[in-house]
Amino acid sequence: MKFTDLVKGVSSILDKLAALCIFLVMLLIVANIFLRTVLNHPILGTYELVGFLTAVGVALALAHCAFKDGQIAVSLIMERFSNKFQTMVSFFVNFVSLGLWAAVVWSLGELAQTMKIKGLVSPSAEIPVYPFIYLIAIGLLGLCLVLLNKSVVSFRQILGYDAAKKVAP
Repeated sequence: MKFTDLVKGVSSILDKLAALCIFLVMLLIVANIFLRTVLNHPILGTYELVGFLTAVGVALALAHCAFKDGQIAVSLIMERFSNKFQTMVSFFVNFVSLGLWAAVVWSLGELAQTMKIKGLVSPSAEIPVYPFIYLIAIGLLGLCLVLLNKSVVSFRQILGYDAAKKVAP
């Protein structure tokens, strides 16, 4: 399925960007410790940058985690029902989740635009906040793509298409 391949590619790229964010956090912390210890001159705004990069890293990694079904799922009760019922529940959960996360993405976009217009910056290093909010929204948009794909796959299974495939892509 072409859409599934597109979603897989997008989630993989977002995951690589998330790994880069976490690597930058590690590099920043090590550099800050080194500079503080050796030169007695820490990097200004380290605490803020670590917070921003960690939030962006988590948001960017969510799509790949969801695509790979890396989240915790409690199936003790669900596995007792028929496959068709499980598929219908999966469709409902994914579709409702898509709506909620899409609303979050929209709100984050509006918040980022407001922060850009107002010129909000971080307290100590005076780093603009809005780019990080946009990056978080992009990560959650990737999650929305995954949820849309899962909803389509489940819906196709409910209608009788792709009967041999599992609910997860």
